[in-house]
Amino acid sequence: MNLQQQIGALSVTPMSAAPMSAESGIFSGDKIPATVSASPGWRSPTASLRCATDTTDRVSTSPPLSPRIGVMLPDLSGAWQALMTEEAAPAEVREYKEEVGGGAQVKEKGVPVYVMMPLDSVTKGNAVSRRKAVNASMQALKSAGVEGVMMDVWWGLVEREAPGEYNWGGYVELMEMAKKNGLKVQAVMSFHQCGGNVGDSCTIPLPKWAVEEIDKDPALAYTDQWGRRNYEYISLGCDTLPVLKGRTPIQCYSDFMRSFRDRFEHLLGDTIVEIQVGMGPAGELRYPSYPEQNGTWKFPGIGAFQCYDKYMLSHLKTAAEAAGKPEWGSTGPRDAGHYNNWPEDTNFFRKEGGGWNCPYGEFFLTWYSEMLLSHGERILSSVKSIFNNTGVKISVKIAGIHWHYGTRSHAPELTAGYYNTRFRDGYLPIAQMLARHGAIFNFTCIEMRDHEQPQDAQCAPEKLVRQVALATGKAQVPLAGENALPRYDEFAHEQILKASCLDVDGNEGGEREMCAFTYLRMTPDLFQPDNWRHFVAFVKKMNERKNGEQVERDAEHFVRVSQPLVQEAAVALVH
Repeated sequence: MNLQQQIGALSVTPMSAAPMSAESGIFSGDKIPATVSASPGWRSPTASLRCATDTTDRVSTSPPLSPRIGVMLPDLSGAWQALMTEEAAPAEVREYKEEVGGGAQVKEKGVPVYVMMPLDSVTKGNAVSRRKAVNASMQALKSAGVEGVMMDVWWGLVEREAPGEYNWGGYVELMEMAKKNGLKVQAVMSFHQCGGNVGDSCTIPLPKWAVEEIDKDPALAYTDQWGRRNYEYISLGCDTLPVLKGRTPIQCYSDFMRSFRDRFEHLLGDTIVEIQVGMGPAGELRYPSYPEQNGTWKFPGIGAFQCYDKYMLSHLKTAAEAAGKPEWGSTGPRDAGHYNNWPEDTNFFRKEGGGWNCPYGEFFLTWYSEMLLSHGERILSSVKSIFNNTGVKISVKIAGIHWHYGTRSHAPELTAGYYNTRFRDGYLPIAQMLARHGAIFNFTCIEMRDHEQPQDAQCAPEKLVRQVALATGKAQVPLAGENALPRYDEFAHEQILKASCLDVDGNEGGEREMCAFTYLRMTPDLFQPDNWRHFVAFVKKMNERKNGEQVERDAEHFVRVSQPLVQEAAVALVH
């Protein structure tokens, strides 16, 4: 079939609406996420949030969800209208960059927009999943002015069968597809398991041989105080130990990235412009303190410390002895509650007299957060040597943990490894670490507004984004953004536009802005006519830093102009 016929076939494919998942792959399985919209004035009923102390389900129905209203079947025809138009000018070719040495961003015209690809873009057989649909989607994104795409490069797929055996299969075709369509690529070195986190629409475990090693030695997995193991990511406590078939985890990550560099050397710096290095669950530099799998954690629970495997406890013992407090080295806090508690339910996190603000708490939280920073340092040191002089940027993703942000202890951030409290800035040390390696600070929850979130849980995403903007400004490290959850409404887009300007107190001269923004995600919902129209206008506003009715009219025309061609192709294929 020609391109119009392919598009027409896709636009009349039968679909069934399904409950909204935080993120869903395009055409993944037979369930299609429902299209949703948001209202900025929504409030979460307090009764749905606060329950008895000893329960584990006293929380809202999902992680930091913004409001959703309305359900409709996705209509793909709008996604493809842009493909046929002759009036769509090619997107301006731009690069985002920082000053030599990882300094502040150079002020340019607009913020380039990338779009995340489906998590399962490459199959377990190392082929491209839904090849025609992905190619057509790439063409649509390019025509709308999108700079590029972000794709997960899964350790669990590429090195699945045996150590040191890499099958780049579908990624070769995907990279060439992006190049052919004139799109840049942010390649994510995904050393974590897919499945068990917000929006995971498929399951991709760690490599078989790595899982076998964890089965032999369960302490390779992060462990909580109740002995629950987490297979999402190898515990950083054994970073430098040869526990994976004679190699250390850091060596495994380095060998993987070196193989990637060698296989895609011809595309580095041109098509592949950024390497985002996964450093924990969901690819984020953090501990797996709030796992959704099996209902262990539900928003807005405080999570739990992940330092009870023998390797982490060995490091803790050494640190306690060095501090002259050997009695502090046998365990983590025992009074920090359960995953779904709230701060005031625990002795450790409560605002008055909480253990977090006593000498032991300060020792433990310093050690716990510095272990995470050291993990980042080790990986980035290797990354710099591997991708030196290739022309690619390096970035690291930091989680936007905004619930209970308004409390004194900031418990969910502490359990995740971010030592951020009312009395201490936990994001400046992270920014400074990234600055030392010339890496980009990539942050989530950019689309959220404080008043859209459950107020009883003292959620404050806007305040958190502001704090991160100030920290990255002080450290002179570039800041990039992502939306944490799918949002297609103008309220979310307006918030992203506002946040991407980094117009906060403390920015000298007001010349900073985000170096890039990555939009979540390439799904059928994105190409539903109303959503696509809003998205096209959003990209134009981000690119040109223009607003107003003219932009909206341009977007409307862009989406409408080729609709008859698409409808004609669809009708012809039906008959």
